[in-house]
Order: sequence, then structure tokens, then C-alpha cells
Amino acid sequence: MMDRLYALYMREAKRIFRSVYMWIMLISQPVMWLIFFGSSFSGVPKQVLISFFHTDNYIAFILPGELAISMLFVGMFSSMSLIQDKRFGYLKRVLITPTPKYDVFLAKVLGGMTRGLIQAPILLAVSVVLGVRMNLTPLSIGVLFLSLAFVGIGFSSLYSIFTLKTADWQAPGVISNLINLPLMFSSTALFPKAFFPSWLKLISDVNPLTYAAELNRGMLLYNDPSWNYLLYLAVFALVMLSLGSVLTNKFLYAE
Repeated sequence: MMDRLYALYMREAKRIFRSVYMWIMLISQPVMWLIFFGSSFSGVPKQVLISFFHTDNYIAFILPGELAISMLFVGMFSSMSLIQDKRFGYLKRVLITPTPKYDVFLAKVLGGMTRGLIQAPILLAVSVVLGVRMNLTPLSIGVLFLSLAFVGIGFSSLYSIFTLKTADWQAPGVISNLINLPLMFSSTALFPKAFFPSWLKLISDVNPLTYAAELNRGMLLYNDPSWNYLLYLAVFALVMLSLGSVLTNKFLYAE
């Protein structure tokens, strides 16, 4: 079983590394967010930044949030890959073999997670160039990648669940518009919770992006992480992965 899962995962990984356009998107999208959106607060007095963001560098504040957001967006690629396999007949060839359906699902999820993790060292390097000072130790880097892996697994699973029963090319884009922006702006990835109205704070309190951003902000900037946040992300990933595996066995069919 592990051999089949490994073969399916390696196919997903090779599709990443062989696509020039995938690399352009993986690098350019988060870097442009960090540079252009991060620079939008460059004129704010440092006293104001420190009061509200607890740092005098807004790019430093949004870096952990942007790392988490990048894992949210790569979930869309998992569902797109699944739809592509349905449309071109690859899934039909796989499912006539003894390969379990959940192996297909797990390979897509792990492939999406891998796409997101590739962006992390790129964003860290760009942040250093932009003058961000971080607490980079083996522990902080390990916790960062582990938390991002949980976020990537959770959202890649969620996206794949939504596209199990469709082969429509437009489905991932529609789901992205319905999920990504509300989750991004209801988290503390870009702004502190103190700015939110009460109803938005309630959403933020259960948003996995908030927990990922706050955990890695505490780890990289303040050296004071909340380990309960890491546990929350692990539970989120496990629940989405388990739910996706069960639903895949029930609803995934080749077109």
C-alpha cells in the first residue's frame, strides 16, 4: 500500500518540479504579497506599529501570516489536480487497479502540502533581505514547517473534499473565492484581532490561519509561542484528513 501511495505522491511532486509556470507562481505570488502589501504600512509611525502590531516592522508582522496564507492557497491546486486526472482519464486507469481510493486522496493532499512548504524558505530569505529580524533556530524552523504542514494538509483535504464529485474546471476557482478571502481576512494573518468587530473575532477564534499566524509570530518574533496552537492545527489536519479519506471512499469515481 505504501508503495502505491509513494508512487502517486511522487507523480504529484514531479509535476511541481517540472513545471516552469508552477515555479513562477509559487515564488512570485507570496513574494509580491510580502513586498507590496507589507510596504503599504511603511509610512506609519513606529510608535503606532509597536502599539498595535507589537513590532516596528509591518513586514515582520505579516510574514508568519503570509506563510500560513500560502498554505491556504495551495489547497486549490490539490482539487485542480484531481479534476485534471478525471478529465484526462488518468483516474479511471488508477481505479481499475487495486489502489485504494484514499491513496489517491492522500497523494493529492501531500502534493498540495509540498507545494506550500516549498514557498516557506523563499519567503524567509526574502524577509531577511527586507530587513526582518527573526529568531531562527532549529526549534523555531522545525515548529514553523510542522505547523505549515498541518495547515497545508487541512486545507488541501478540504479543497479535495469539495471537488470529489465534480470534474468541472471552474469548481476550484469558485470554491477559492468562497473560502480563501473570508478565511484570510477573518484571521490575524494581516491585522491584529483588536481591529475586528465582535462578530469577526468569533470567526477568527476558530480560524486555523489565526492559530498558525499567532504560533509562528510568537516563535519567530517574540520567542514566546503558544504550544496549544500547534495542537489545534494538528487536530484540524487530522479531522480534515480523516473526513476526506472516508468521503473519498464513498464518493470518488472516475468520470
